Amino acid sequence: MLTVAEMAAESGVSPHTVRYYIKEGLINPAAQADNSYRLFTRQDVTRLRFIRMAKTLGFTLNEIRQILEHANVGESPCADVREIIQRHIVENRQKIQELQSLQIRMEQALEKWQDMPDKTPDGASICHLIESMSNTTGDGT
Repeated sequence: MLTVAEMAAESGVSPHTVRYYIKEGLINPAAQADNSYRLFTRQDVTRLRFIRMAKTLGFTLNEIRQILEHANVGESPCADVREIIQRHIVENRQKIQELQSLQIRMEQALEKWQDMPDKTPDGASICHLIESMSNTTGDGT
C-alpha cells in the first residue's frame, strides 16, 4: 500500500494533485491507516498515470471521469475517446485560426502606430492608437 506522497512520487504528480483528484472522485483510497493516512494500491498508481497521460492529450477532468466510468463498469471507452479527441482537434484548429487572425491584426496595428505620436487623453479620446483601428478591424468586436 502507498501513501499520497508515495503515489505522487511514483506517478510524477504533486501530492496536492493527488489530493485534488481524490476530492474530484477520480481516484479513491483503497484503505485508511490507523494514522489517518490514505492508502493506495498499484492499480491506483496506474489510474493516476492514465489521468496524467489523458491530461497531456487535452482531455478535461470531466472527460477523464466519463472515460473512467466506462472502464469501471467494464465498457470500452475507446469510442468516446475518439469522439472527444476529434472534437478537441476541430476546436483547436478554430482557436489557432482565431489566434492567427489576432496576430495579423496586432502586427498591422503596431506597424500603423510606428509613426503616430503619443497623445494625452482629452475627453473625446482615450488612446488614439487603439481608436485609429476602429475602421480597420472589420469584425465589430
